[in-house]
Amino acid sequence: MANKSKKFEDNVGGRFYVDKECIACDACVLAAPDHFGMHPEDGHAFVVKQPSSPEEESQCTEALEGCPVEAIGNDGETGEG
Repeated sequence: MANKSKKFEDNVGGRFYVDKECIACDACVLAAPDHFGMHPEDGHAFVVKQPSSPEEESQCTEALEGCPVEAIGNDGETGEG
């Protein structure tokens, strides 16, 4: 289970986030390419855009459920920050 106290600072503010357990497998980027990206230097994933529609929420949930190391959480802070 992802830990919001260990999330990457690269994540945009909001409920979904990626924590430091990420193994850079790219599964989240494949499931929700508009919402997850890979850090160009460190290679870890992070949230680039929070979902704003039910369809986008579904894509992010699919990414969360498909993460092999459970590094994606959906209990982050709402709003900016």
